Amino acid sequence: MKAIFLDVDGILTDGSIYVGPDDLEFKRFTVDDGVGTALARQARIPLALISGRHSVATTERARQLGIEEVYQGYMNKLEPLELLLEKLELDAREVAYIGDGLIDMPVMEKVGVSVSVPNAHPLVKEMAVYITERSGGQGVLMEVVEWILKCQGRFEDVVAGLRAEIHEAQLNG
Repeated sequence: MKAIFLDVDGILTDGSIYVGPDDLEFKRFTVDDGVGTALARQARIPLALISGRHSVATTERARQLGIEEVYQGYMNKLEPLELLLEKLELDAREVAYIGDGLIDMPVMEKVGVSVSVPNAHPLVKEMAVYITERSGGQGVLMEVVEWILKCQGRFEDVVAGLRAEIHEAQLNG
């Protein structure tokens, strides 16, 4: 796999949305997925978020994680998929996609590896080649990055590279 694209609500979050006055919205994210993002970056695996709804919380979390490819408000997720494939010069078979809802199914049908979570819709789980042990919001991205790197035989080298990068940053701090 050369890239990982993923849904947000139900994958990076548990699917809950906290809504307050004046359309104030909160979502809960886990730091484990921040580590997963760092591992993907170290492994040179691009990440992209494709969400059916627009959320300022998603925009902010993507910024914090350094994920530049963020597509929100797409009920038809095939549109951003095609844009990403062209932009990153990839074939759909080179992409892993993590989804949990019915609107994720068309993308999951096109990519090389479709991944889902235990609490996904049953039809989505049926089409997944891998179902994570972790549920949405509990480090799904971290688990998938680790799984892919282990399948590629690169996990230990990527972790060593990340540790060296952190150590060097501390020395130059």
